[in-house]
Amino acid sequence: MDQRALDLLTRTPLVDGHNDLPWALRRLAGPDPADAVAGTDLLAGLPALQTDLPRLRAGRVGVQLWSVYVPCSFTGADAVTAVLEQVELVYRLTERYPDDLGFATTADGAATAFAAGRVASLLGAEGGHCIGGSLGVLRVLRRLGVRYLTLTHNLNTDWADSATDEPVHGGLSDFGRDVVREMNRIGMVVDLSHVAATTMRDALATTAAPVLFTHSSCRTVTDHPRNVPDDVLGALAGNGGVCMVTFVPRFVSAAAAGWDTQMQAAMTDAGIDHRDLRARASFAASWDGPPCPPATLADVVAHLEHAREVAGVDHIGLGGDFDGTSELPVGLEDVSRYPALFGALLERGWSEDDCAKLAGRNALRVLSAAEEVAAG
Repeated sequence: MDQRALDLLTRTPLVDGHNDLPWALRRLAGPDPADAVAGTDLLAGLPALQTDLPRLRAGRVGVQLWSVYVPCSFTGADAVTAVLEQVELVYRLTERYPDDLGFATTADGAATAFAAGRVASLLGAEGGHCIGGSLGVLRVLRRLGVRYLTLTHNLNTDWADSATDEPVHGGLSDFGRDVVREMNRIGMVVDLSHVAATTMRDALATTAAPVLFTHSSCRTVTDHPRNVPDDVLGALAGNGGVCMVTFVPRFVSAAAAGWDTQMQAAMTDAGIDHRDLRARASFAASWDGPPCPPATLADVVAHLEHAREVAGVDHIGLGGDFDGTSELPVGLEDVSRYPALFGALLERGWSEDDCAKLAGRNALRVLSAAEEVAAG
């Protein structure tokens, strides 16, 4: 392991923009947050998962934005209930492991937790359907400490188009723009991962605060609808936002993206919706098609270097999507592997200052800026 990378990540908080451990725990132990937390031991290590406390420590993760995710199969009041249960789950995690996890709601709070030797733990809601079409629910989530809302997941909401659904709104509806403006007012960051390119552009034209892509990569490098086009990457400099490059193989490897397209066609032929993550995992396990070509750490580096070139070094970050994908690149198999990525970047000539911006300085700036906009 590169000692320079370890030293860098000891001094500078590494901010991971998106980790789905809360939903993984729910899958393992049931929807009651008390059961989900009591039924697992993050200190003992969880080989079935990609995240636990020993590996978070080994990976030098300093600030984790935990995803309080709700699948699109949950709608209306059920979606609102599920997101509140997931918020409660993260609260309980930080209460159970107070020596390791420090709950935070602000950039300063995250820095304080990191300085105290804890993994600063913040909340991010994934899937705009979880607000049930209500600005009141949005405000409640913010009051509970949720720092970002991903405007869609794999399906459109009633007010925003998703990257992986048929367009309905042409981007954001009028209410969608109201959602963005209200997020600005209350200090919640607009997360543009999962949304259609038209939605990205509408949100950038509406927001008064910097945005995040908490787990997306570059469309030019890997042509997948979940990735960010170059014109949007280039617009981040004017907005102040950050694209947090993710590790999902089909988003970072052209070969894996091609395999996924082939599997999607097979699922469509079988009458199964590829956008349903549980159905996709089940189908992949039994499909007699070819195995998915492995992605690599070098594939992720290619996306980081492209994003740095197009958006600028002040507008890049990292959002691994650990425990939100069954496969990960060779060399980045779990949260312990972040030092290997930074070692590779340092070897390629990235300066320590550039690596510090990528690691977390940029993402924390976005959180601070959202707080400043809300304060007026």
